[in-house]
Amino acid sequence: MNKNSQFDHILLFVVVALMGMGLIMVYSASSVTSLAIRADGLYYFKRQLVWVITGLLAMIGFSHFPYNKLEKVAVPLLGTAIFFLILVLVPGVSRDIGGARRWIRFGSIGFQPSEFAKICFIIYMAHSITIRQDRIKSFLHGLLPDLAITALVFFLIYKGPNLSNAALVFGTYITLYFLGNGPVVNLLGLGAGGLVLVTALIFHAGYRIRRFWAFLNPWESAQTTGYHIIQSLVAIGSGGLLGLGLGQSRQKFFILPERHTDFIFAIICEELGLLGGVFVILLFFAFLWRGMYIASRAPDCFGFLLASGVTAIVGLQVIVNIAVVLSLMPTTGITLPFISYGGSSLIFLAVGVGILLNISRYGSGKFVLEDQKNASFSGQFTEPGLVSKFRRR
Repeated sequence: MNKNSQFDHILLFVVVALMGMGLIMVYSASSVTSLAIRADGLYYFKRQLVWVITGLLAMIGFSHFPYNKLEKVAVPLLGTAIFFLILVLVPGVSRDIGGARRWIRFGSIGFQPSEFAKICFIIYMAHSITIRQDRIKSFLHGLLPDLAITALVFFLIYKGPNLSNAALVFGTYITLYFLGNGPVVNLLGLGAGGLVLVTALIFHAGYRIRRFWAFLNPWESAQTTGYHIIQSLVAIGSGGLLGLGLGQSRQKFFILPERHTDFIFAIICEELGLLGGVFVILLFFAFLWRGMYIASRAPDCFGFLLASGVTAIVGLQVIVNIAVVLSLMPTTGITLPFISYGGSSLIFLAVGVGILLNISRYGSGKFVLEDQKNASFSGQFTEPGLVSKFRRR
């Protein structure tokens, strides 16, 4: 592979802009809470600033780390992620917050293994689907091994309990399997099976059932399970076109729950209005555009799938978070990438962006398959077994 000296500056600008927007909005949304609970109006802002700086350093570091070397450690990385996912379920080891065991602490440092696992899972699947191209259409040898790994990661994250992140992992696998030339019949089976499974798991837990009915009619439970979404819609409606003004949110005064985490987009719309919300969405569209562009120019199958996986996980998180805030789907625990308060998600997604930036250093023009002189590389591979044989035209 030939390395270019330049990485994708547009992607870097978009991510820095999202992180900057996140810093501003975390301060605005959390200042009242910080002052009341921590006696420091800057408490959450300062923590977020540390995480942003750490994320930027990680992003810069991985942008210089050759992405093809990750393929060699894909299996150990996934094994480490699975170890932490099991460890977080051990009583006394993990930190229990609100009945959920999703955090592990090492002294004063804590992280969510599920966020680490999502990046490791993408690296592993990009590697596994690449080496299985000669048998990708086989159910037994092309689908079943990776599906078993996906099911294991899904189950361990789900036991958190964290169904939303588990579903994101499954959705990412379907995306990579499709881009890796998985047969349509298998894709339809995966989609149908996943929908049935998630629906069954929703109705398996009482609190998920209540959230689902609250989604259908939040006003029937306006003071309980429907409260989140009603107050979110009130915040969005209050903002109008131009918003109430930066720092002028009324919902942040202990009215809207999770205002600086899961529902920060509602505060953005309240303070900056429809225009502010659209601006954030456009930034994410720009991220997806650059991610897909980088993937399409990747010099090999692993790079293509790796870039696609990172882009997909961010895109899926954005869709789910904003859909919840707008009452287009039941409430989940998915944060808004790069903007919501929280260190684990921001840092590991920044690592993913660093990998994207590194892949962009190697992409420079169209590539063709050695065995197909006139077949340009367009993302959906034309014939299994040939996708790893790229050369520069």
